[in-house]
Amino acid sequence: MGQIRAVLCGYYGKGNGGDEALLASLLQMLPDRVTPIVLSGNPQETRDRYGVESCDRASGFSVLKALRSADVFIWGGGSLLQDSTSFASPFYYAGLMALAQQQGLTTIAWAQGIGPLKHPLTREIAKRAIQGCTAISVRDRASAQLVENWQRDPLLAPDPVWALEAHPAPPLPNLATPPIAVNLRAHPQLTPQRLNCLTQALIRLQTATNAPILLVPFQPAQDLPLCQTLATQLPGTHQIVSLSDPRQLKGLFQNVRLIVGMRLHSLIMAASQSCRCVALSYDPKVTHLMGELNLPGWELEQLPNDPQLISQKWQDEYDRGMPLNPKQIQSFADRARLHRQVLQEVLERIDRTN
Repeated sequence: MGQIRAVLCGYYGKGNGGDEALLASLLQMLPDRVTPIVLSGNPQETRDRYGVESCDRASGFSVLKALRSADVFIWGGGSLLQDSTSFASPFYYAGLMALAQQQGLTTIAWAQGIGPLKHPLTREIAKRAIQGCTAISVRDRASAQLVENWQRDPLLAPDPVWALEAHPAPPLPNLATPPIAVNLRAHPQLTPQRLNCLTQALIRLQTATNAPILLVPFQPAQDLPLCQTLATQLPGTHQIVSLSDPRQLKGLFQNVRLIVGMRLHSLIMAASQSCRCVALSYDPKVTHLMGELNLPGWELEQLPNDPQLISQKWQDEYDRGMPLNPKQIQSFADRARLHRQVLQEVLERIDRTN
């Protein structure tokens, strides 16, 4: 079997811990005979962190050069085909897929979380892009149903980050009480009124538990200002913990008792490390995870306006909540590795035709 060059396309090198975790998971699943070329918003950082080839995702010349040197185009994972945060996003990613197919590359849609697609035009663009793929894997039932409606048969498996190898995080100061992690992100549903309510609930929770608070920005450009605002109001021990390596970010939760999390991958990483989780959902993908794991929490639009009620729920989970047990965690990790199967099948097909 010869060496295969693969272009990896996602929201990589943009400072988002969840997307970096997806890239690290993909690199972990690729066979040794694959040479990855990562399209990145920060190619030098990507090269340094993962030891791979990388080029500027915004440079048409560099992207075309990478495609012309490659055999396969791997598109994902994550929520690339959605129009809720950016109307331009599906155009960019579908355009790259079309370009890769025009260059004769084998194309894989990998670990996709498709939608929301609210506009008919973006839905049609996404449909055509998916239909043109050689193989498809998705990470949730709603995405699978959408792809099936488009007359394709995807592999359905949990998010690959369940299977990501965790690395030890930098040591925290000696803490007398197990810490609580908090991950919030800027979003229109996180109104000033709701943020104030959550802040008051967090103050009550820390006062009741005497637990240190770890404020964890997954995408500092969006999350860090919220962390800094919270830090000025917390009455007890607190620390902003900003980690750029997603493997260390996952490892951080080995020492955390409870997370209050908005971002999908903050909850997946925490749950996979036997951490209790309470969710604040701003997106269907988070709501889906809440249902799948039976996580307590609220959709932001239904958040109670009583900080005492919220705080008491969080305290109950801190004191008596049940994290996933080792068998459940192993099951999610094993099934997440099914995304590797899609890669292996396509790569073997390439080997047979070469």
